[in-house]
Amino acid sequence: MRSLFRSAQPQGAGGHSRVLFRLAQSVPFLVILLGLGIELSPVHAVYTGPLLTAMPALASLTMGAGGILSAAVGALSVTAISATLHHSWGEGQASSNILGLLVVTVASVVTSNAVHSRRQSELDQVRRIAVAAQESILRPVSGRLGQVRTASMYLAAEKGAQIGGDLYEALWTPYGVRMIVGDVRGKGLPAVRAAAAVLGAFREAVHYEDELAEVMDHCAAAFRREDAVARATTPADDEENFVTALLAQVSDDHLIRVVNRGHSPPLLLRKGQARELLPADPLPPLGLEDLITGPTAVVESYPFEPGDRLLLHTDGVIEARDADDRFFPLSEAAASVRDACTPQEFLEEVHLRLIRHTAGRLADDVAMLVVDRPERDLDGRGDAAGDGGAE
Repeated sequence: MRSLFRSAQPQGAGGHSRVLFRLAQSVPFLVILLGLGIELSPVHAVYTGPLLTAMPALASLTMGAGGILSAAVGALSVTAISATLHHSWGEGQASSNILGLLVVTVASVVTSNAVHSRRQSELDQVRRIAVAAQESILRPVSGRLGQVRTASMYLAAEKGAQIGGDLYEALWTPYGVRMIVGDVRGKGLPAVRAAAAVLGAFREAVHYEDELAEVMDHCAAAFRREDAVARATTPADDEENFVTALLAQVSDDHLIRVVNRGHSPPLLLRKGQARELLPADPLPPLGLEDLITGPTAVVESYPFEPGDRLLLHTDGVIEARDADDRFFPLSEAAASVRDACTPQEFLEEVHLRLIRHTAGRLADDVAMLVVDRPERDLDGRGDAAGDGGAE
């Protein structure tokens, strides 16, 4: 479940596409080697000049100026070797080949740079639009909500991508701090629309629904409406669409209330220990209500004392793999971060360890939301007890 949008290589290309792209890049150099083989063989009478002259132009289709110049140097070297071996410098043909090669190389570099500049301009415009869309859908959470501290982080798997199907929000309400984190199946604009629908329902319902389960039901209803519209406009899409979602509420009674619909369980961090808050009765994601025979949302409560920290995340974190195909050990990484750091520092440290684990190559988008209850209240009055306000 990922995002929208790096070099000349197609974005989001799979392993097969990458192999084909690399093969395409190697074609000019293979042709140059073929020309060298002909010139060194008994069939050197075959005229290779026009073939070699075209190699910089062929290289410009898949490479930038560096690749074009490399192909030009290779073709020039074969031309020089051929003229030297066959004593043809004085015939004028070698000079014509070299002149043609220079003209084609200069034209290829100029054209390649112009195309690159145009593509970069278009990409910059798409990025600006994506940033605006992200800021309207996934707003950074406030650093303080009532008597808890919060922070969020969103990482796109694709370079240049900004928005996808991951979602999160944290809001101060009359019932305490309410949070959501979710993951839409799929990517691209349909995933963005589904995420916007769920977030819109959450942002409205959290302020007037007493029960957290009712908030989840509103989110489920909003997703069903959006999915129905999407299917009506795209009848060929017969795949099952769904959203994993998790709601959490931190109140002044030192409890966390959690409703989980098929989402990765949050981590409760306490005194250097990490505990997954696994649901007693797992429920399917939003959109798969036909699989539920009982209540569509079940609220579970856990102690949340001063000094505790709660980490909500999407599956892009725990499913991130290293070069040996091992999953990222989120629990160990989160538990090893020092307790005294702020929520933002905590996320930055987890992010650093995640990037080290994957060598900077994320396979899926990542969204993280953290909330902690400080040992002392944020207004400097002993233990954090909550004052019902927000900055």
